[in-house]
Amino acid sequence: MARVKHESRWYPLEAEESVLDGLLRQGVAVPNACRAGACQSCLMRALSGDVPEAARAGLKDTLRTQGYFLACVCRPVTGAELEVAGADALRVPARIESMTLLSPSVLRVRLTTDASFDYRAGQYVSLLRADGLARSYSLASLPREGLLELHVRLVPGGAMSGWLVREARVGDAMAVQGPAGSCFYVPGRPEQPLLLAGTGTGLAPLYGIVRDALEAGHTGPIWLFHGARTPEGLYLTDELRELAARNVGFHYRPGVLTGGSRDVAEGALDVLIRAECPKPVGYRAWLCGDSDLVLSLRKKLFLSGLSLKDLHADAFLPSAPRVEAVGAR
Repeated sequence: MARVKHESRWYPLEAEESVLDGLLRQGVAVPNACRAGACQSCLMRALSGDVPEAARAGLKDTLRTQGYFLACVCRPVTGAELEVAGADALRVPARIESMTLLSPSVLRVRLTTDASFDYRAGQYVSLLRADGLARSYSLASLPREGLLELHVRLVPGGAMSGWLVREARVGDAMAVQGPAGSCFYVPGRPEQPLLLAGTGTGLAPLYGIVRDALEAGHTGPIWLFHGARTPEGLYLTDELRELAARNVGFHYRPGVLTGGSRDVAEGALDVLIRAECPKPVGYRAWLCGDSDLVLSLRKKLFLSGLSLKDLHADAFLPSAPRVEAVGAR
């Protein structure tokens, strides 16, 4: 049996149990969301003891050297003793600046931070409520805008999205942690064709990346494909059409599975991409949204000739059901 020490108390872990699951089971509140090692909202810091290397996978070197690890995938070996602390030092206080419905199912949340927050458009952050509830969202804003813009999908029964749309108010205090993720524009090769594709709120990081590339003076063609089941699932269509009208090299292609029209193509997203970019050899690409779709598109684009080194993907994972700490309110 392994043990974890947190705030001067030792907690036993069951065989093969993660640090996160063990602490939650015994009443310790730890922020978490995906519980799959992707969102990084469950970051903790090891004060002593050995952390399995798998629990540091994907972390920046600066975090690794400070002892941070992902609690959800950290499974100490039998007999190990690990002393841990939270990741409060990584969190930046923030407040809700505005909330606007972009569609019946997408809420735009803009935040101001109490301290400078360095990021690249397209990366993601963990948004933390005062009680520790955490969810990860991509950044649609540009750093120069001074606000963090998140596109929150309104999920029936969703803990964070439900609270935001029903109870949260402008001025409410929250915190952000991050940024993380490799989906962002890097200047260089300005003539290279760019391909961006996503579904649902996968548009958020792509919207930031497109504007970042255009402001950086990218001269090659930029193709943005946004898919949804029905036209009601699309959003920012007017803004993106106006952006395309102002920039001759930018092409916006919305698509739906059913209910297409003269302005919105009907068909699967990969079919729409193949019609406009049949041979994406030499392209740079970003894929964001539903995890199954992202994996499928990644494979199809690779088989069509796109190099894996130029293919960046952030698959959106659903948040795991929240485990309430014993005795928590």
